[in-house]
Amino acid sequence: MAKACYNKGMKQPYLVCGTIVNTHGVRGAVKIESHCDSPKVLAELPRLFLQTKEGIYEERKVVKASVGGGRVLAYLEGVETLDDAIPLKGKTVYAKREELPLPKGAHFIADLIGLPMIDADTGRVYGEVTAVENMPSSDMYTVREKNGNTVLFPAVKEFLVRVDAETGIYVRPIPGFFTDPQ
Repeated sequence: MAKACYNKGMKQPYLVCGTIVNTHGVRGAVKIESHCDSPKVLAELPRLFLQTKEGIYEERKVVKASVGGGRVLAYLEGVETLDDAIPLKGKTVYAKREELPLPKGAHFIADLIGLPMIDADTGRVYGEVTAVENMPSSDMYTVREKNGNTVLFPAVKEFLVRVDAETGIYVRPIPGFFTDPQ
């Protein structure tokens, strides 16, 4: 689902849902690359937020949005000309957590950052998840081991037992995947 900046132990109220990659036409439309499960999720949001230099989330109502070519074409309130839209290129757009659909049993990627990766059978903590990347075949978790090493762990059913966004990610890795405990 949507990505976000993360403060360990605290669920962020705003989640990253896309990046403004370009402008479109002269009436202020922007093209947004979606970081949601699908561009349609982003296109259906009633409002988006842009973060100011001071860290404040500034609301922009979505006047109109559609999906085309895998991106979202959006008209935002207050952005009415090409000159208004140009400064938005490269900006990250956020959505309020409660406005993003989340099916039962699913979780936001942002909620996995900082969780421990735990052996489902022994309880051994292998390390902490520091990043999640969406790859074509599966998600890939970056895990920082206690010794500082970084391991890329594929989130596939052969290794991933369950994800509990409150307690950790439970896995059954093959021998040698992680550094042996000292």
